[in-house]
Amino acid sequence: MATVFIQKKKRKHRNSYVIMYKNPMTGKVKYYKTLQKQKDAQRAANDLRTLLDTGKLPSSIKAKHKVMAITFREIGHLLDQAWKQKVINSDLSPKTYEDYSLRLNLLYNIYGRMLLCEINKRQVLDYRNYLAKEISNATSNRYLFIIKQVFKQGMGEGAILEDPIEPIGYLSEKDHERNRYVLPDAIDTLIEASQQTRAKFYMPALILLGAEHGASRQEALNLKWGDIDFDFQGKGLINLFRNKNKKERTEYLMPRTKKALQDWKDHLEWMRRRKRIEVINPNTVFGRLNGTPLKRFDSAWRRICKIASIDDFHYHDLRHTFCSNLLLSGSDLKDVKEMIGHSDIAMTDRYSHITNLHKYYRQNKLAEHYANGNNQVGYT
Repeated sequence: MATVFIQKKKRKHRNSYVIMYKNPMTGKVKYYKTLQKQKDAQRAANDLRTLLDTGKLPSSIKAKHKVMAITFREIGHLLDQAWKQKVINSDLSPKTYEDYSLRLNLLYNIYGRMLLCEINKRQVLDYRNYLAKEISNATSNRYLFIIKQVFKQGMGEGAILEDPIEPIGYLSEKDHERNRYVLPDAIDTLIEASQQTRAKFYMPALILLGAEHGASRQEALNLKWGDIDFDFQGKGLINLFRNKNKKERTEYLMPRTKKALQDWKDHLEWMRRRKRIEVINPNTVFGRLNGTPLKRFDSAWRRICKIASIDDFHYHDLRHTFCSNLLLSGSDLKDVKEMIGHSDIAMTDRYSHITNLHKYYRQNKLAEHYANGNNQVGYT
C-alpha cells in the first residue's frame, strides 16, 4: 500500500493539515496539498493513496508544488540567455533579438511576478484579444509568440508538465495589413521636412531607400558601404539583405538615392576629418561620427512627419509606397514581387487594388484617344 501521511500544523487562529506522500518510484517524500479541515485532509489522503496504488502520480499537483518559486520573469531570463546564445551562433539577428527582448521586458509588467504554473489559458486569451482590439492583430500575434516561447522554455526547465496556451492560435492579419502609401509629391515633402531637423544629413537617404528601393528599416540600418557600388555602369548598384525572409536583392541605384547616399558619405568623411574622430567601424553607412551604428531613428521620423503634416505614416509604409508606385508606373504584381523580395506572390496580392487603379488611368488615356479621334482623319 502506498505511503501517505498527514502532518498537523498548529496556527495561531486555526490548524492546517499538510498531506505528504512517498514517491513509489524514487522513495522521496513529496508534498501533495494543504487543507484547513481534518476530515477534508483525510478524504484527500485516501483518494491519493488509491491513486498511488494504481501506479499513477498526482502529476498536476506535483508540478504546481515543484514550480512554487519559478516565476514568468525567471523563465524569461533563461529564455533571454538562450536568445543571446543564438545571436552568438548567428542563428538569430541582433535586430530580431532586440525586438524579442523588448517585448519580453514589457510582458514582465503583466506576468513578471506570477508563477508560470498559475498563468492559465483564459488570462493569455484575454491579453491577446485586448492587444488586438487596442492596437492590431499583428501586434497581438507578436506578443503571443513571446509568451509561447516562455512557456516552451518553462516546459524544458520542468516548470510545467503541460503547456496550457499551446492551443491558442494566432489571429489573422489579412484584414489588418497596412497598405498606407503616398504619391511622389509627398516623398518630396518628407525630404524637404527633413531639412528642418537635426537629421537633415542622413534622413533623405533613408527616406529614398524606402521609397525608391523598398528598403525596410532593418535593411537600411544594416547597410554597409561595401554593399554599394557608386560607379557600376555609370548608374550605381546596391545590395540589400532582409533578415526576415533571408532574401538578398541587388538593384541599380535610383539617381536621387545615389546622390543622397553620396552626399551623406561626403558629409561623414568631412566631419570626421574636421573633428579628427577615430572611427570604430568606417564601413557602417548609417552610423554616428565615430562609426557606432544607428539602432533607431524614431524621433527624427516622427518630427519629419509632423512638419510634413502627414499623419499615421510609418517608415515601413515607404515599402508600401515603393510597391504601389511601381504598379502605378506600369509594373505588374510579378515585377513588384521580385523587386521587393517577397517569397510568395500571395504577399504581393495586397497591392492588387492598385492594378485596378492603374487600369483606370489607362482607360482615361484610351478615352482621351477616342475623344481626340474626331479631329483625326479616319478610314472610309
